[in-house]
Amino acid sequence: MTRKSTPSLGTLLFYAAAFLLSAYFTFAAVQGDFGLFRRVEIQAEAESLALDLDRLNQEIAGMENLTRRLSDDYLDLDLLDQQARSVLGLARADEIIID
Repeated sequence: MTRKSTPSLGTLLFYAAAFLLSAYFTFAAVQGDFGLFRRVEIQAEAESLALDLDRLNQEIAGMENLTRRLSDDYLDLDLLDQQARSVLGLARADEIIID
């Protein structure tokens, strides 16, 4: 007679628990707080912030240039004239203003 051996309940529980633990850790490694998807999101956000930083640095450089051109040490008369016209709303006699 051949006797078929069926796995015991303890063996089945062990393999089920091992499978569930490995499935949980795999899921956490992919979609968890420190998983692969979150890492990709953080890298995309870092690239976006780097572009914003470059744009802001360019704006700061432009403002520093205008500030230097209106300083006492270096006075750009054309820029001073432009600023006076825009702030005071003045025009020269030979200019035509179109609204």
